[in-house]
Amino acid sequence: NTAHELGHKKSRLERNLATSVLAMGAYGHFAINHNRGHHRWVATPEDCASSRMGENLYVFALRELPGAFRRAWFLETGRLQRHEKSAWSWENEILRAGLLTVVVSVGLLAAFGVVMIPYLALTYFIGAFHLTMANYVEHYGLLRQKRPNGLYERCQPHHSWNSNHIVSNWATYHLQRHSDHH
Repeated sequence: NTAHELGHKKSRLERNLATSVLAMGAYGHFAINHNRGHHRWVATPEDCASSRMGENLYVFALRELPGAFRRAWFLETGRLQRHEKSAWSWENEILRAGLLTVVVSVGLLAAFGVVMIPYLALTYFIGAFHLTMANYVEHYGLLRQKRPNGLYERCQPHHSWNSNHIVSNWATYHLQRHSDHH
């Protein structure tokens, strides 16, 4: 959750730290999808990170995990195109995060051998699934209405589930006051 919070900061250093922390878990694309995609389309059918009414966690994960990467890639390559840069340039935040993931993984494999493979796989799975579970709970079954002009209504407090429990808010930097987050 620290990476999530850093990803919302204004300074490039803090956003780069967020991407670096997420890259340790092979999930470096999260901040791009979350900040540029999820916050725009939250609680709409277009948001792969908003769970649907009646959708169980595992079906949601099978939709959300690849969908988050696809949307992050689409958003990042679109940003690069607007700046007349190649999707395969060093400017691509997803590629830089992926390179960091590879460098750390190869370094650990070189230092400790193939015994690291199950630990790395488990680390990557737990990190991704933790964020997926949070996404599942925070908007489960909530839907913004589409207006006659084709745009969705503004995101309101009733488009997020909230918790006022002290421990969960302390442990997640108040992420469980989720409508405040959006």
